[in-house]
Amino acid sequence: MDRRTGASLTLLGLTESWAESTLREFGWWGDDGPTPGAEQVMWALARSPDPNAALRGMERLMNAVSDRTELDAALRSDVRLRGRLTALLGSSTALTDHLVTHPDRWHRLAGDVGPADAEGAAATMLRAVGADPDAPPAGSPGGSAARLTGAEAIAALRAVYRDEVMALAAADLAAVGEPELPVMEIEDVTARLSDLAAAALKAALAVAVAEVGEVGRLAVIAMGKCGGHELNYVSDVDVVFVAEPADQATTKLANRMMRVAGEACFQVDANLRPEGRQGALVRTLEGHVSYYKRWAKTWEFQALLKARPVAGDAELGKAYTEAVAPMVWSAAGREDFVAEVQAMRRRVEEHIRPDLADRELKLGPGGLRDVEFAVQLLQLVHGRTDESLRSPTTLEALAALRDGGYVGRDDGANLAASYRFLRLLEHRLQLQRMRRTHQLPPPQDTEALRWLARAARMRPDGRYDVVGVLLNEWQRNARRVRRLHQKLFYRPLLSAVARVTADLGDVGRLSEEAAKARMKALGWVSPEGALNHLRALTSGISRAAAIQTALLPVLLDELSRTPDPDRGLLAYRRVSEALADTPWYLRLLRDEGQVANRLMHLLGTSALVPDLLVRAPEVLRMLAAPSTGFSDDLTRDPAEVANSLRLSVARHTDPASAAATARSLRRHELLRVACADLLGVLSTPEVCAALSSVWVAVLQATLDAVERTLKAEGTERAARIAVIGMGRLGGSELGYGSDADVLFVCEPVEGADEREAVRYATTVAETVRRTLGAPSPDPALIVDADLRPEGRNGPLVRTLESYRSYYERWSEVWEAQALLRARPVAGDADLGRRFIELIDPIRYPPEGLSAAAVAEIRRIKARVDAERLPRGADRSTHTKLGHGGLADVEWTVQLLQLQHAGDIPELRTTSTLEGLREAVAAELISPSDAAALEAGWTMATRARNAIMLVRGKPGDQLPRSGRELVAVAHAMGYPADGDPGVFVDDYRRATRRARAVVERVFYGW
Repeated sequence: MDRRTGASLTLLGLTESWAESTLREFGWWGDDGPTPGAEQVMWALARSPDPNAALRGMERLMNAVSDRTELDAALRSDVRLRGRLTALLGSSTALTDHLVTHPDRWHRLAGDVGPADAEGAAATMLRAVGADPDAPPAGSPGGSAARLTGAEAIAALRAVYRDEVMALAAADLAAVGEPELPVMEIEDVTARLSDLAAAALKAALAVAVAEVGEVGRLAVIAMGKCGGHELNYVSDVDVVFVAEPADQATTKLANRMMRVAGEACFQVDANLRPEGRQGALVRTLEGHVSYYKRWAKTWEFQALLKARPVAGDAELGKAYTEAVAPMVWSAAGREDFVAEVQAMRRRVEEHIRPDLADRELKLGPGGLRDVEFAVQLLQLVHGRTDESLRSPTTLEALAALRDGGYVGRDDGANLAASYRFLRLLEHRLQLQRMRRTHQLPPPQDTEALRWLARAARMRPDGRYDVVGVLLNEWQRNARRVRRLHQKLFYRPLLSAVARVTADLGDVGRLSEEAAKARMKALGWVSPEGALNHLRALTSGISRAAAIQTALLPVLLDELSRTPDPDRGLLAYRRVSEALADTPWYLRLLRDEGQVANRLMHLLGTSALVPDLLVRAPEVLRMLAAPSTGFSDDLTRDPAEVANSLRLSVARHTDPASAAATARSLRRHELLRVACADLLGVLSTPEVCAALSSVWVAVLQATLDAVERTLKAEGTERAARIAVIGMGRLGGSELGYGSDADVLFVCEPVEGADEREAVRYATTVAETVRRTLGAPSPDPALIVDADLRPEGRNGPLVRTLESYRSYYERWSEVWEAQALLRARPVAGDADLGRRFIELIDPIRYPPEGLSAAAVAEIRRIKARVDAERLPRGADRSTHTKLGHGGLADVEWTVQLLQLQHAGDIPELRTTSTLEGLREAVAAELISPSDAAALEAGWTMATRARNAIMLVRGKPGDQLPRSGRELVAVAHAMGYPADGDPGVFVDDYRRATRRARAVVERVFYGW
């Protein structure tokens, strides 16, 4: 090949070395390039998705046909044949193989001959197997049976079916090879493919009747894409069988029909029948109706939306669709409608491999299922009262939704365009090898992407090559589908409630009742209340109302996925009204998508977060992140936070203002931790440590402020004071609603006597308790000193020597147990250290515990279990006093410490989990038992915190059912649309295992 010829062929896309010789053999290429009359053939080859594959296929066909001259002449003169054949050969290796096997079938692609219509296809396939197309259909009384059976019938049906698909594909692709030829719309292609499938099922049933014999009445109901008249080139055909009678004979007939069609044409799938694979293949009409009335789930009615008779007894098929239609169009009124539809959608998404999600045309985000799901849900909601919406075809239904005002005109047109684009790519990918696929080629496979782009009639646009154009179009359409999914559900709701609609643009106009129906279907228990909130947020002509109008479709979509959308929307309204004068609030939600998404997750789950947020709005900024992950501010070091709090409070001179500042900073920190907890950023020990740290900082800052005030008022400092943390505060295990258990210790300063020291310290302690405990809308700051010697009847403050005297003379075993968690948290550090030295021999007795002391601890625990559990509480799900709950685990660890910490210094810790780990290291408990106790403690702690987050007030009992239980489960990381019973089962399992260890290790049973 000379350089000039090589360059010319390269321009035509023919890069193979044999291309020149092949073209010369055909007489299409001479010394000066294309020969006269062959130019258009060469250009058609060049426009093919793969010119080399097209030329290779043409060579095979030329060698196979009986008259090469006839084909050559037709290619030079017939623009339809030229466009169809060259595009087909360059697009589908599978159909090229079929054409080469049956070379004279090229005539099907010539002239005005086109793909057969529904009746023509059915007649052709029935004749191919020797059945009479004019006789009653097979499966009905006196229906026609095929003359061919077995392998002969299957071969004949396979050949004619592939002929029809080839003719349709060639017409579909013709505009690729010859741009002047008409473009076949995707809905026409899918409808014809559905008609071909229906025709093949009729022929397969005729073959089955010939083999099995006539056996009663059988109707074949198409479901899925075939039922919706929107089948792919390669797809399973979903069916349901109805028979009269539904006996062994009709079951055998249905089975044989499926096998014939499966071997000849396509896989037939009957798994959408009642009870799925476990259900009977064939049922009577009465059996179907009975099942759907009593047992069917919502997704089954959604599937029935596309049901249509395609083969067999026409009257029986019609009776079936008429019987199930009323149930389909009342499904949206079912109580479990939203939950079941969401569960089905989740199952679809779970089928996607993470590494393929960005290439998935069908199931991925912004894919075909997003469009189909959205359209079907709107059909089910509004089709109850509007029969114009009841089309089984996605594009027809979308057009009806648009015409009826349920979807905006522009939105409907854009969604339809994206759907057509995605289906076009899907069809081209399937045609190549006639295999079922929905995945784009990987980004690194530029040759495959270039082929796909050319097959989809794409061209370079000046900025990008053809591969870049394809990838940009795919990403643009996927983003548009995701965005319109949100608008389809929620944007029209705003036009139904807005007083001024100028800013709403081209949206569907819903009536008040239609808007309520949609809100109810999307998960709102009180649609009227939700619409009132929307009305309040979007009314008026202010800039804020305009921004809310733009934001709300996205926000409502996020809220609908939370456990309590009603409470979430109310909380969003409260927050928006409280922050109406905050200039950056709406701008942050508008410009930072992650902030809006995370905020809806928080508001739809927690009652505590919105209560705190209206008074600490700056925390919203922490929800932003650069691209992935979370802001560093959301996971700040608790020590840094505590130091900042103490420094801020130190600037105030009176206790009231100091406490107000401390409370404000604590509110900020409480909200930060709650957000991080609900978003899964902090572990349970980290949450407890952060909450404990801020409590300690508040105590220290308030104590300092009180002493400064007394000094300013002229009161001489008569004592050094130390605050000893007890209980969960001492163990750094506080929850959101925990009180601060403390002891106050004092010591006279030089020149003061004990009485003056105690009086001064008592004044300070009482002022601290009163100041922090003052009424506040924030979670309470209760300083509880009831663990002091003699309890509430004893003095609030004692000197170090008084404590020493009391513990030496009067201390009981329960007080030694309480001291296990004592640690200095505020005040004089040296005094706190000496208090710890004082109590160490008491809480870590060198000689361990006597048998009587162990029995006493067990007796007290049993009494607590019996007397303190609230009336009506469920012991299996009470987080504090229930079996395997917090008290069980903590008392078990504390018993081990009392028994062995005198000899094992490593056990001397105030932390429950650290104590468990050290007990394992000391071989006091097996690793498996320790793991069970840790799992029970962690589960109970997380659940207790989740209850506070969800309710906004402390609680120890898991909700028994309802949205509150779903919210608690979701706060612990379970899916909002999942079964909360899974969480309850997990909780009971963890605490049951922990209880078994408690009974052996603590009680010795």
